[in-house]
Amino acid sequence: MTTAAPTRVPVPADARVTWWRVVRSEWIKFRTLRSSLLLLAATVVVFAALGLGFSAFLSDATIEPGTPAPPGGPSSLDPLGASLGGVNLAQLLVGTLGVLLVAGEYTTGTIRSSLAAVPRRWPVLGAKVVVLAGVCLAVLVPTVLLTFLGGQGVLGDEGISLGDEGVLRAVLGTAVHLAGVGVLGMALGALLRTTAGALTSLVALLLVLPGVVSLLPEAWSDAISPYLPSNAGQAFMSISSDPELLSPGAGLAVFVGWLVALLGVAVVRLLRRDA
Repeated sequence: MTTAAPTRVPVPADARVTWWRVVRSEWIKFRTLRSSLLLLAATVVVFAALGLGFSAFLSDATIEPGTPAPPGGPSSLDPLGASLGGVNLAQLLVGTLGVLLVAGEYTTGTIRSSLAAVPRRWPVLGAKVVVLAGVCLAVLVPTVLLTFLGGQGVLGDEGISLGDEGVLRAVLGTAVHLAGVGVLGMALGALLRTTAGALTSLVALLLVLPGVVSLLPEAWSDAISPYLPSNAGQAFMSISSDPELLSPGAGLAVFVGWLVALLGVAVVRLLRRDA
């Protein structure tokens, strides 16, 4: 008796897993998930409302530039800081969006279907990052620009223009920072795989850790503080030179380094451990 050799069934071209098909599937997930759209819309509304509100506060004749901001605003107000003051709260919303897009799938178990369809695994996370970053930049760049222009319109003669030195870089940098925080939340969600843990880590990294570092001895604080993700982001969102911050280019490099490092660790865990 002879044993028949196994035959290999060719995979139809329209059934193969390709990078763009994975990206398309993640885009479909994003736009059909109501919570994603609501969080993105909330980010836009909060950023614009606070930016215009702080600008109106600063435009009061009794308020001088550099005065302490109202509760919930930046530590001090200037024409740029007022119109972009919504970034503090908006980053928490967009970071939450990034966390939920990954950790939510682990919570419901739907991540298993995605990984079964894409055996190499890493394209799933990569496609999620591309979709989130692309959508955030497409939505937040015009949001930040329009909020800045609206805020300067409220300020009138006391305002500044996009043509002033460093202003356009700071405005676009704000949109990049918000999109990056969304990716940061996604990396933490993929790394920790729990919504509560990833959200807690996000808040600690952006808001709690800078305060803790400031309590260290001055030499340690000055050495560590500029390299925290929030302070690195502040370096390329500001037009004023602060000796405690990195240069805009260095700040952007450090911020991107945080994203690459956390995403790299998340990919390693994704490849080595089951969902």
